[in-house]
Amino acid sequence: MAPMIPATVHAAAPQVRTQAPGFHRMLLGDFEVTALSDGTVPQTVRDVATHTTPERVKELLSRDHLEDPVELSINAFLVNTGKALVLVDTGVGSLFGPDVGGRLQQSLQAAGYQPEQIDVVLLTHIHSDHSGGLMSGARRMFPNAILQVHAREADFWLGHDKGRGSVDPKYFEEARAMVEPYRAAGKLRTFGGGDTLVPGIRVMPTMGHTPGHSSFIIESRRQRLVLFGDLMHFGSVQLREPSVTVAYDVDDRSAAAQRARVFAEAAGRGDLIGLSHMPFPGLGRLSAEGRSYRWIPLNYSSGQRWPEAKLSAE
Repeated sequence: MAPMIPATVHAAAPQVRTQAPGFHRMLLGDFEVTALSDGTVPQTVRDVATHTTPERVKELLSRDHLEDPVELSINAFLVNTGKALVLVDTGVGSLFGPDVGGRLQQSLQAAGYQPEQIDVVLLTHIHSDHSGGLMSGARRMFPNAILQVHAREADFWLGHDKGRGSVDPKYFEEARAMVEPYRAAGKLRTFGGGDTLVPGIRVMPTMGHTPGHSSFIIESRRQRLVLFGDLMHFGSVQLREPSVTVAYDVDDRSAAAQRARVFAEAAGRGDLIGLSHMPFPGLGRLSAEGRSYRWIPLNYSSGQRWPEAKLSAE
């Protein structure tokens, strides 16, 4: 049989190999929450995971049909309370080089917002992939925003002692480059554990990954979302074995203890949670299964405005 191809054919269309700008919108009570993708960063998990072995990491990844290196999502979250527009984390900007992350601004604008509209930027912590989007060269990317970070976090990263622990000095340099321009402009504020930052958003201290690592509890009309930042990096590994830590943890023992405590609470309450490095959009719930957890992704919503009446599947 002759092949089913027209006699006249066009040249093969080139492959595009890019995704659409990443945003995912949901409602939380009266608040609108938009997950924003900053893109991904490749990570060789066996080289980064600690308190485990490369062989065990390979086994755990394979259960989810993954192998090293894994593309790790970089997620940020935008909360529109109706009175304030609050961005939680800013992605990596250009700090990881070309084609690694750096897509937050594109995602933000695709979601219908401009950086000048942001009232408050909250940082879970000042690692490069959370604060790197604050600046572009000498320009503040969120010129009208107040930048808020835990006081311990600011003290650690913005001090002059670059030799603390085993942290690479370049991370202190990057932290100052991103945050100091906001301080110079009078736009930097620090907070403590449990503080309410804007109505409906308050701090949950989760120190360990960094000295001032913070999670944020967002509540509206009895609905609750907790943004956990870097409380976990590699779901395929750390959901099954929460004791596994990462080389980026400043205090790995505290990081593991926080994860054990907070994951148990979130699973018990049925909290909706957001994680910075779970596959985009990084929103879901945890179900406890012995000492491990199962990730239940947020059910997709088109955003259509269905009638209040109960829907049937006729």
